[in-house]
Amino acid sequence: MKALIFDCDGVLADTERDGHRVAFNKAFAQKGYAIEWSIELYGELLKVSGGKERMIHYFDSFGWPSDITDKDALIKELHKLKTDFFMQIIESGELPLRPGVARLVDEAIEAGVALAICSTSHERAVNLVAEKLLGPERKSRFSSILAGDVVSKKKPDSEIYNLASERLNLEPTECVVVEDTRNGLLAAKTAGMYCVVTTNGYSKDEDFTEADLVVCELGDPPNVQVTLETIRNIIIQN
Repeated sequence: MKALIFDCDGVLADTERDGHRVAFNKAFAQKGYAIEWSIELYGELLKVSGGKERMIHYFDSFGWPSDITDKDALIKELHKLKTDFFMQIIESGELPLRPGVARLVDEAIEAGVALAICSTSHERAVNLVAEKLLGPERKSRFSSILAGDVVSKKKPDSEIYNLASERLNLEPTECVVVEDTRNGLLAAKTAGMYCVVTTNGYSKDEDFTEADLVVCELGDPPNVQVTLETIRNIIIQN
């Protein structure tokens, strides 16, 4: 193993329910739309990767605002508003890192394993999550942070992980991905990488058959569940 690649939302922090969902709802309210994504509805919408794609899917399913003539412009405006609200939530410090993330990042740094983040979320938001939650020193050790529209196809397409492999100048089999959803798992495995899944409230019932390891969290002492040694042993066994 030469690289450890993290997804962002749901992996570094539980940002979906109390972060992105809340920010989407604030953006809708700012525009005067009587739309509120419940926890349950947002769980269904998460099956669509990408915030802009998620809104398009919702409007296509439930109807677009009647006064809209330019759908693309509306989606861009809403997504910018949503990103601004999400940044405020992250800046507030309300959302902590998930257990074990900082520990595993520190283990990788100590062992000289390259670090990267691959996310479909907005680049500004992903960088802020890394800066605010991991801290500037840890963030500076990440060789690559790929996010937003850096690729044309979102997960479960493998494009973002293919790009990560190129940027890191490594073979896919030298990379281990940490994901939390089936879409992310499929993207990593299609790219030829190993994948550890850390489930959360939204993804715990998804099918992770293809994963190399599935845990409820990476874990901190005394509940450590994934270490670099754990991952190396999985690679050796496979």
